[in-house]
Amino acid sequence: MSDNKLKGCRVLIVEDEYFLASDLETALKLQGASIVGPIGHFEAAYRHAARDHFDVAIIDINLHNEAAYPIADELIRQSIPFVFCGGYDAKVIPERFTGVSLWQKPVDLPKLVDHIAQLCR
Repeated sequence: MSDNKLKGCRVLIVEDEYFLASDLETALKLQGASIVGPIGHFEAAYRHAARDHFDVAIIDINLHNEAAYPIADELIRQSIPFVFCGGYDAKVIPERFTGVSLWQKPVDLPKLVDHIAQLCR
């Protein structure tokens, strides 16, 4: 059941794993979010990050063997909060992203949705 904790929040999903992207989209929409994406390719994700308006983003660290850090840099430039999602240890994330949450796969969707709701406020 939805309690609309994300009503009015636009979320960019950058994820190349189809099932996880679909699960993220469903979980966020159930809480009232509107979704940009999911986008699974670096170039398209970067274009959306640079030009579309959204409130928060979920970024897979590795998009078909391409690091998504330039997308994160663009979000920082625009002061848009985001989280990383990946199967990697936090040690692989460049130091400039200290303070950005890393959600390990498999993701605990209810907890991630709650975190995204906090970032949207």
